[in-house]
This record gives sequence, C-alpha cells and structure tokens, in this order.
Amino acid sequence: MTEIEKFEKERAELIEFNSKNKELQDVAYDFLEKSAQVNYSYNFSWLGRPIIQYPQDIMAMQELIWEVKPDLIIETGIAHGGSLIFSASMLTLLEACGEIENGEVLGIDIDIREHNKKAIEAHPMSKKITMFQGSSIDEEMIARVHEFAQRGKKILVCLDSNHTHEHVLAELKAYANLASIGSYCIVFDTIIEDLPKDSFPDRLWGKGDNPKTAVGEFLKENDSFVIDKDIENKILITVAPDGYLKKLK
Repeated sequence: MTEIEKFEKERAELIEFNSKNKELQDVAYDFLEKSAQVNYSYNFSWLGRPIIQYPQDIMAMQELIWEVKPDLIIETGIAHGGSLIFSASMLTLLEACGEIENGEVLGIDIDIREHNKKAIEAHPMSKKITMFQGSSIDEEMIARVHEFAQRGKKILVCLDSNHTHEHVLAELKAYANLASIGSYCIVFDTIIEDLPKDSFPDRLWGKGDNPKTAVGEFLKENDSFVIDKDIENKILITVAPDGYLKKLK
C-alpha cells in the first residue's frame, strides 16, 4: 500500500468514525443551532462578494467540483452572488488545470436586485456567469433552463432559493435530473427541519415544510439519486444534511 493509499484509508476510517460519534455530532449541532441565531453564514465572502454559506459547505463544494469536473453549474437563488462567483472561480481553476474546456454558471432568481446584478456583472468572473430573472418553477423558466443546459457536457445542480417544501420539490422535479450521472444535485438549508420549531418565525418555511421534507418526498419517487452521507460525516457542520444528492443513473 502506498503512502497516499494509507492516508486515504485513514481518512475514510475517520469519516466513518464521525458517523458513529454521537458526542461530536451533538457538539456540531449545538454550534449550528446557536450560530444560526446570529446569522453566522452572513460573515463570509468569496472573491469580494457575500456568499452566505457556512465555510464547511464551501469546502465540501470545492471538493465535489474538483471530483465531478462539471462544465456547467446551475444554481437557483442568487442573493448577493457570492455562490455564483465561487462556482465561476472553481470552473476557471478547472480550465487552468486542463480538466475542462469552457465552464459556465447559470443562476436563476425571482428577484435579482439591481445593486447585486451590477456588482456581479462588474466582477472579473462575470464572463462565466449567465443570470435568468424569474420564478425557477415557472414552466417557461424551466424550459429556458433546460435549453441552456444543452450547452453542458457534465452538469452540477444547486438548489438554494425559496425553502418551502412545495417550491423545493418542484425545483427537484424540474432540475435534479439535469445533473449528470456521477454528479450531484445539492439542496441547501435542509437543516431547517432539524432546528427548533420557532427558528424562522418571519419565514414561509419551518419544521415540516422545508427542503429536507421535499428531499424525502422526492427520493420516494426517484431512485436515480442517493444521499451522500460521507459528505456530512466529513464536515459535520452543514446547512445541507441529507441534501448532497448523488446521481447514480
């Protein structure tokens, strides 16, 4: 066994250990619950744009993008654009390493605020980014996205817009199967189901009505995807428990 193989084996054993370490999982959850109360995810930027994600999920996404090597990343939910910039920068790195030829990022949002749009368009990574404004579950938008997706040889999908069960389930039905075999559809903020009931008093979503409940229903009807538990066992702190869906067929 080579030194690299030994290291990979040790890492796999550590991740497996995490899956059974209730004490460590409880500490991670405690941090998630308390940090969510103070909008911890608002503290970070990627190449100058707010990304509104936990660093652990950003690291997981970096690993996945390198592993999958997509040339098209489709994202619902734009906000300040940090995630689009992140995806574009990762595709730029893949190009620089000779892993892909021409990477593109497509972002969809029902309301792309003008100041955010201008900032994204002014960013050096903007040349890789296309933005569509409108509801991600509107029939015309779905058709438009599917047409755009024909440009990709390998596609990765990220869902992070309206977090109600109905909306996320509609997005999953519309876009999950655009993900290539061996790639992922990542559903963010499934953590809503695991947080206390009164965590989102001013939101449309909450316990029993959120991305995780949508994932559960979607997987009952679709056997092309499995939850990649190794990712959350690896990073422990994630807003997407049960949300890293790997496409098998």
